[in-house]
Amino acid sequence: MSCRIGCGACCIAPSITSPIPGMPNGKPAGERCVQLDENNLCRLFGDSRRPAVCHHFEYDRQLCSDDREQALRILGEWERATQ
Repeated sequence: MSCRIGCGACCIAPSITSPIPGMPNGKPAGERCVQLDENNLCRLFGDSRRPAVCHHFEYDRQLCSDDREQALRILGEWERATQ
């Protein structure tokens, strides 16, 4: 399976410490990435400026679950557990 169109949980729940265009200091956990559009799609998808951590993140049923709300909860829990 692949990412759910319009989910965007991986662009909200985790912190990103590397610079993102529009967010030079990265982003804290739980904050929406400025590159996430109104349809919850990454504006930088396929762009070389997209952070490596984003580029390497892949859909995983254990993390992404069955819906966006579950994905936000699970990714948020993993973020807190790894701090």
